[in-house]
Amino acid sequence: MNLEQLRGFVEVARVGHFTRAAESLHLTQPSLSRQIATLEHDLGSELFHRARGHITLTAAGETLLPLARRMLADAETVRREMAELAGLQRGRVRLGATPTLCVSIVADAVAAFHAAHPGIELHLTERGSRGLIDELSSGALDLAVVITSDAHPATAPSLTRSRLLTEELVVVGGGDAPFGGRTSVTLEDLAGMPQIVFPSSYDLRGTLDEAFRAAGLMPTVVLEGAEMDAVLRFVELGMGVALVPAMVLGDRRGLRSVRLTEPRLSRTISLARRQDVQPTRAAAAMHRMILRTADALAAGDRGLGGLVSRAG
Repeated sequence: MNLEQLRGFVEVARVGHFTRAAESLHLTQPSLSRQIATLEHDLGSELFHRARGHITLTAAGETLLPLARRMLADAETVRREMAELAGLQRGRVRLGATPTLCVSIVADAVAAFHAAHPGIELHLTERGSRGLIDELSSGALDLAVVITSDAHPATAPSLTRSRLLTEELVVVGGGDAPFGGRTSVTLEDLAGMPQIVFPSSYDLRGTLDEAFRAAGLMPTVVLEGAEMDAVLRFVELGMGVALVPAMVLGDRRGLRSVRLTEPRLSRTISLARRQDVQPTRAAAAMHRMILRTADALAAGDRGLGGLVSRAG
């Protein structure tokens, strides 16, 4: 059994087709088929059910798949670490984060990291927390900044997480008009206001929907499915209000935020990584930078005192 065979097996499992898998690996289809046949012979088990135009995993294949992914990820870590030690490259960090965090804590951390380590190659993946956890578990990411809660811890057995911040969710509008001079609104008040809401895949959207369901309220939605920058722009243009994390407001002077009460909603931001793989020096440096950025935000460096605090 070798890494080429495992790589071929994982790719066939991913695309469900030998020819497409061979193309993505830059192999001929017969060559890939021989690799898989040799692997099956060495393991003494068939890994795929082969039907015309349809490839599925056998029970043995299902068992091998997570192990193969882990072995390939470990091999990549060794390769990158040895390259760093040999001076062949200066390192790479594959960081994942949810879209709302990419415009707040992650943007600050990545900018500071690049200034300190301009030779490190950076790759950023934006997805929902559950998708990022899957990618982290499979070895496709080194670190992930995700949203966690007691109900949805966003962890897997192979992962460890560090709680970074607890961030309050605030209601934003285009000036004073939506709020009538108030400094806070209740969930019932919010339900009666025209709202711009995020896609259903957003963790933030799930939190808000759950709060409305628990209170027996039906929100007034005027626009659904916009990403963070678009949501804030639509709010600035007066189309409605939105519930957003406090840190995303930044320097948007066209927006006014008020606190949401009864209930007050918040979210926990965590940094996750695999605990069964030794991080590269570059990934460890990024880990430290994210922790320092979280400490600075909790200290109120951006006028967020009381809205963002260090998580316990």
